[in-house]
Formats: sequence, structure tokens, C-alpha cells
Amino acid sequence: MSPARPPEGARAAAARRRVGPKTVGALRAAAVVAALLAGAAVRAAAIATPGDGASPPAIAEEAGCPPPAAVPTQGDMLDGMRRAEDSGVLWKATKGGRSVYLYGTIHVAKMAWMFPGPQVMKAVMASDVIALELDPADPQIVARLQKAILRRPSTPTLSAALQRRLEARMAVACVAPATLAAMRPEMQAISLEVLEGRDLGLYPDYGIDVFLAGMGHGMNKPVRSLETPESQAALLVSDDPAETARAVGDLLDELETGKGPAMLQRLAGDWQRGDLADLDAYADWCDCLDTPQQKADFAKLVDARNPLMADKVVKWHAEGKSLFVAVGTLHLIGRTGLPELLKARGFQVERVAFAPSR
Repeated sequence: MSPARPPEGARAAAARRRVGPKTVGALRAAAVVAALLAGAAVRAAAIATPGDGASPPAIAEEAGCPPPAAVPTQGDMLDGMRRAEDSGVLWKATKGGRSVYLYGTIHVAKMAWMFPGPQVMKAVMASDVIALELDPADPQIVARLQKAILRRPSTPTLSAALQRRLEARMAVACVAPATLAAMRPEMQAISLEVLEGRDLGLYPDYGIDVFLAGMGHGMNKPVRSLETPESQAALLVSDDPAETARAVGDLLDELETGKGPAMLQRLAGDWQRGDLADLDAYADWCDCLDTPQQKADFAKLVDARNPLMADKVVKWHAEGKSLFVAVGTLHLIGRTGLPELLKARGFQVERVAFAPSR
């Protein structure tokens, strides 16, 4: 599926204002789409305004603008559960007669993807506790995340030139500047990156973790957070004006050169098919992990968080609980991923096979 081509007019004119080729030097630029699987950026960017933790940024009603996410009806929900197929990747880690299921999610998705398929549902039902990076259904978690990503008096401001570039991209994305004004500059830019998925039918509203959290609470299962809102926000925002300018500038470079949708489409397709080989080779094809700075930033956003999450999983398992752990898929990949970390802690780990898609 190719991204929809915008019509001629103000939006298309803004889209033609490109910068020259540049080397993107940080994770938040060329590799930020990986955060759509790592989780932090999408969850935070979906919270647009104080007091409305579930609302994505407003979209102007203008010809050629992508539509907002449709709210699933009761019929959609029943049909979605009936037709659901397994997507993503699922591991089963066993120790002491109790299991930990590790499920890799994507935090922007199509509506049909948010419903768990038979094997994933079986794993949820067999578990005592649902563990997520953050529980998006917990009002206190949402409030804390809002507080962490909203402007404060000490928040750095952008230069006039950078602010103009940011607002030009808002026009391309059909987002009114006032809608994002309460957010820190980095989060405004990340929001625009997230919204590029709309032309592919991918929305944070249909994030897999959001549905799993709601289902877990509905089943009266404990839903626990592996991380804190403050720790996730600290990965994305800074009080250093130079760092804020670098992050926003790098994101705008990527938005203006149009790399994001193609990478997002490949990542989302890999997730939907459970293509572990292509996900594992992400560093080889993303054109985003070439410099020492890029590698260090990626390690900070993804790899460095995994041991802390593994420690929580092991602790809760030792309390006599079986767990269903759902985190961004990149946290399950490679030698530093959670399956390998649990294996090193004495668990027997195996991948759960899914039936072929119909």
C-alpha cells in the first residue's frame, strides 16, 4: 500500500518545501520510527492535551486530510474478535512450573490488528497478571505522562526558523498548531511523525497494548506497568535548549525528506506477518544505525531498558505468578531482547507458532 498522495493546494505546496539531503545524526530522527515498536514515543504523542488523555491531535477538516480513527462500534468489536488472527511474535518462557508469555506489540495499528488471535488469547487467559510497559488504562499513569510531556516554564523554546518549519509540517499533517501548543517541542515533532501512519491506516488509537490493557482490566486480572511515565518521557524530551533543537531539527529533516512512511510500512508489515528475520535485521536496512551517536541513542531507547524490564518480570514470576508480558517488538529482538535475557536467568524459552493467515 502506498501513502495517499495529497491534492494540489496549500497542503501540497507545503509538502514541496524540502530541505536538501542531510545526514541524520540521532535516534529521534532517522530511527524514530523504530520507537513505534519500542513504544515510548507513540504512547506519549497520543496524549495531546491536558484533561483528555485519550485524544489524539485534532485533524483539520480539509479536503485531502487523512480521516481520524473511527471509533469501533459494538459490532466492530464482536466481528473483530470473531475474525482475529494472530500477529506479531510470541514466546513462552517456563521456569518452576510457571510460564511467562512474551508478546511483541506494535503501538500504531489498523483496527483489525488490535484484536488478539487464538494463540495470543490463549496465553492471556492462562496468565495471572498482564504486564505492559505502561498501563494506558490507568488514569494516574496517563496523568503522570501528560505532566512529563507538557510544557513547563523552564521548557526550551525553538528558534523562529525552527518553529516555522515545525508549523509548516503541521499544515502538511492537517494539524492546527494550537492543538499541540501545550506539549514540549520534541513531543510536537514526534506527534507529527506518529501521524504519518494515517495514510497507511495506522493509528495509535488501535495500539495493541491499549486493547490488552482494557481486556485485562475487564477480566479482573492485575495489570502492571514495567516502567514509569517519567522514565519513558526522559528518553524523549530534554531541558537542554541545544538538545531540544537537535531533536526537533532531526525529526523535521526526516519528515521533510519523506522517509518515514516507507519505513513504517515495512515495520508494520513485518509485525503483522511475524517476520522475525527482517525485524532482527533492522539495523541492516533502516539506514539509521550507521554512526556511533545513532547506535548510542538506539541502545538508550531500546536495549538499555530491557534488563530493567527483565528484572521486574523475574521478580513477579518469583512471587508465584504466571505472566503475560506485552512490550514493543524491538524489546524482544536479538541478544539483548527479553527472550534471551530470561534464558540467561534460567528459563526455558520457545517461540509459539501461529497458524498461517487466512
